[in-house]
Amino acid sequence: MMLQALVRYYEQLLDDDEVDIARPGWCAQRIGFWLEVSEDGRLVNIIPSDEKRGTMRQVPEQVKRSSGVAANVLCDTSSYLLGIDTKGKPERARRCFEAAKRRNLDFLASVESRAAHAVKAFFQTWDPEQAPDNLAIARMGDALLKGAFLVFRFEGRDVLDDIGIREAWNSQYHTFSDAEEGVCLITGERLPIARLHPAIKGVYGAQTMGASLVSFNERSYESYGHDKEQGLNAPVSEYAAFAYATALNYLLSAPNHHVRFGDTTIVYWCERHDRTCCSMMSLFLGAMQGGSNDVKEDPDRVLDAMLSAISKGHAVADVDTDARFYILGLAPNAARLSVRFFHTSTFGSLLDNVSRHYECLRIRHAPFEKEHLTPYHLLNEVENPNSKNKSVSPVLVSGLMRAIVLGSPYPEALYQNALLRTWATQDDDERFLKKVTRGRAAIIKAYLMRNRSKEVSVELDGKRNDTPYVLGRLFAVFEAIQDSASPGLGSTVKNRFFNSASTTPASVFPAVIKNGQNHLAKLQRDNLGLSVVYSRLLDDLFADIEEFPKRLTREEQGAFILGYYHQHRRRFESTGTASTKE
Repeated sequence: MMLQALVRYYEQLLDDDEVDIARPGWCAQRIGFWLEVSEDGRLVNIIPSDEKRGTMRQVPEQVKRSSGVAANVLCDTSSYLLGIDTKGKPERARRCFEAAKRRNLDFLASVESRAAHAVKAFFQTWDPEQAPDNLAIARMGDALLKGAFLVFRFEGRDVLDDIGIREAWNSQYHTFSDAEEGVCLITGERLPIARLHPAIKGVYGAQTMGASLVSFNERSYESYGHDKEQGLNAPVSEYAAFAYATALNYLLSAPNHHVRFGDTTIVYWCERHDRTCCSMMSLFLGAMQGGSNDVKEDPDRVLDAMLSAISKGHAVADVDTDARFYILGLAPNAARLSVRFFHTSTFGSLLDNVSRHYECLRIRHAPFEKEHLTPYHLLNEVENPNSKNKSVSPVLVSGLMRAIVLGSPYPEALYQNALLRTWATQDDDERFLKKVTRGRAAIIKAYLMRNRSKEVSVELDGKRNDTPYVLGRLFAVFEAIQDSASPGLGSTVKNRFFNSASTTPASVFPAVIKNGQNHLAKLQRDNLGLSVVYSRLLDDLFADIEEFPKRLTREEQGAFILGYYHQHRRRFESTGTASTKE
């Protein structure tokens, strides 16, 4: 289903006049140099690309080279088109040029354009041994030796833009294949079967030259009892292989069609209104750098307006909500790619699930903080900030995407890691580390609401009287008392007792209370009014506690942290003081 969806998307792109997508038999390649040839085949100039990494253009489909000698048509490296030795192997360079000469002359034999005759004359007269003496090559120096791709120019125009050459390649490219025919698993038609599939480029962590999504290279992976090798084990036609690879490479290069979380690269597309739908998805995932319609708006404001409209049942854009939307997660695996997940739903269903996800995450926060926490922020909250090689667990990425897109429960590991990271972190003003962050509190809230069907408020709930939540509030009040009475202490009640208080309250709360009473007595001498406010708040909270539990469950530990977070946030409301107003 995944490859079928990609083939359909490729055919959708072919009908889109605003997208420059390779036609069958063509592919995109970065060009480093143009070889200017005269009508009699002389190399008269070499023109470097204006762009540092090379200029992208459509070229005849490239062969897949791993070893050995295999030439491309009218686009190749200097070893093939000029016979220049780049690896200290002059004999191999000579074989490369001879292979390119044969293939290009065979292809151009029936093409009668002037540009074709110029290129034929070049291959018929060029002698690789004379390359070092050529002035045009000498001017380029070592730049030609770095593996850049070269194409031909004739009379100021790319040879590949010549109508006769393009028509000849479009009609002949399939004849260069000696593949056996079979029934394609993607299209259901009897077509030449691809033995090797095109490389996929742009997946984070994979080989820069590209990696395979479908491949077989060991007998143990081949069909038992059948003489079928490589791609013939899972017959995909050359057309379908080209189509899905071209579509996937386009998605990996288009800014609003992919995003990366950890080692997982996520691509997404829609069968109708693709650009609009994917721009919205980029906002949902935090991948868009600017606003919509090329207006540099704040993405968080745009996202807030969209989610507000969705929650009210209003249309957010002129899109078909019944259109299928696809999300694919890819990760590197040696020379291959692993499919981490593949999800599909209608775009309307996706909008509803995304809206519910952000509603679950909604929690009180400071005015200077962004309104919405993207998946990147959530995953960053459960990473170890001290790790040299930060890597988000693939389980978390897959599970979180499933929860967002399909509305399924959040991964247990996300909740567990939010708790663990809270306990492992100590407040550090110099490094801006906080033990209980807005992001971790939001993860805990979302998990308890969706996975445990708990009612959790966005801000402080003064009417909630379950013991874990009240204990969290109580701990936050004692921290506030200490901070007001003795600001700047190196060892705070939070750093000393928070972890134990949120797991085994009975063992530490007597010490917390004793310590808090001492600070409250000091505060009475320094600020009587504030001490009265705190005393009344303590009385209200103690009234809801019958006893201190010996141990809290994982669910109750989350409630404790939420109580602490809500009370801590209330302390920094606009009045800047503690308050009993609920």
